[in-house]
Amino acid sequence: MKAHPTALEGVIKLEPNLFHDARGYFYEAYHLKKFESLGIKWNIQQINQSYSRPKVVRGLHYQLGPAQAKLVRVLRGDILDVAVDLRRGSPNFGKHVKMTLRAEDHTHLLIPAGFAHGFYAFTEAEVLYLQSCLYDPSLERGVRWDDPSLSIDWPDQSPSLSDKDQSLPQLNEISPEDLPL
Repeated sequence: MKAHPTALEGVIKLEPNLFHDARGYFYEAYHLKKFESLGIKWNIQQINQSYSRPKVVRGLHYQLGPAQAKLVRVLRGDILDVAVDLRRGSPNFGKHVKMTLRAEDHTHLLIPAGFAHGFYAFTEAEVLYLQSCLYDPSLERGVRWDDPSLSIDWPDQSPSLSDKDQSLPQLNEISPEDLPL
């Protein structure tokens, strides 16, 4: 596994070592000791999978209390994945990292606790999320995907959104106690 830091500390693109032969390929998507050797120290508590049609935006979501770190991988299709630093007091507060993740590349994106996460589906996409803590609906929060203060250049200005995501607040409407530490 190769780790590639991004512009925001803690957000890491992970590139696995694939082993190909006549039958296909094999790789370790997660290996506790190897992740620890890269400085990634958390245990998986929950695994989620989503399916999205093309031109769907999911997010931007985060959780308070036990904030969730996420390891994101695309199983099918292509997405534009976005992580936004929402940690109170962070020097990078409100800044984001985005990158295209493709199933065929087998890359992962590690998103630290305290970041909001969302993505845009370029194609039909199945996304797997490995999470560092359990989802708690009472602690779920979010910020509007198209908040101009975040300056995220999305590929589509009229994506398909859930009712919940359409009603998320702008960052300047979120009280400090509703932001992660």
